Amino acid sequence: MRNAIIIDSKDNVIVAIEPIAKGETVTYLCGDQEKTLTARQDIIIYHKLAARDIAAGEPVVKYGEHIGVATADIQAGEHVHEHNVEGRRENLDEKV
Repeated sequence: MRNAIIIDSKDNVIVAIEPIAKGETVTYLCGDQEKTLTARQDIIIYHKLAARDIAAGEPVVKYGEHIGVATADIQAGEHVHEHNVEGRRENLDEKV
């Protein structure tokens, strides 16, 4: 049974759609492929966990967009939240 969802195929985080206990199998659909990983921590419903390893300094991607930067290495299955992600606003006025 699926207990998580990935919003966009570019995302490196998935969202728990029910509470997930540490050690439990996380099952989600990515495109038309079902994927699984093991939760490394308890995950509260609607919170994020890493779909793959995310290195410190790497963007955290949800909705296909950067939502912050990892402040520490985050292993697949770990809780992704303000304790290991720093929000960074982009300068939308800056010309490219």
